[in-house]
Amino acid sequence: MAINLQTILFGLFSVVAVGAAMMMILHRNPVYSAIYLIVTLFALAGFYVLLNAPFVASVHVIVYAGAIMVLFLFVIMLLNLKRDPSRERGKVARRAFAVLIVAALLVEIGVLIGGAFLNGNAPVDPPPAAGLAHEGTTFMGSTAIIGKQLFTTYLLPFEIASVLLLVGMIGAVILAKRKLS
Repeated sequence: MAINLQTILFGLFSVVAVGAAMMMILHRNPVYSAIYLIVTLFALAGFYVLLNAPFVASVHVIVYAGAIMVLFLFVIMLLNLKRDPSRERGKVARRAFAVLIVAALLVEIGVLIGGAFLNGNAPVDPPPAAGLAHEGTTFMGSTAIIGKQLFTTYLLPFEIASVLLLVGMIGAVILAKRKLS
């Protein structure tokens, strides 16, 4: 089995994503947890680049690691979280329950992966998406292909999502305005 650059980058992004996700969960400071979430989101964007979807990777970074995480950080800082003594009760029981759930999920993942390899159903490369792959000149996730699909095949769902977002923004403005007066 030859190890190429894509395999090395996949391993690197995997280690960074899992490590940052674990640190996000285990860290006590919510600001540091949000920063570790940003690192995880950047590692996921690296996966999109490895899957030949640079546009999806850039949108992922801009929307999630940029806009959404800024909102998270504002909320965390506005809440000014302090220690709550009432939350300290039952801490051991909650942690024991969490360890049991994680152990059960790890066993399930192990059984699924082991069963796939024992039955000869090892994962293979997925076939290219129908209608999205061209003769090696453009990426599957390129801007041109996504734009063409968005404004031809998926025009109605795109317009419905746009109207729903507009209604949500108008509703938020009306609710915020009502509370000010």
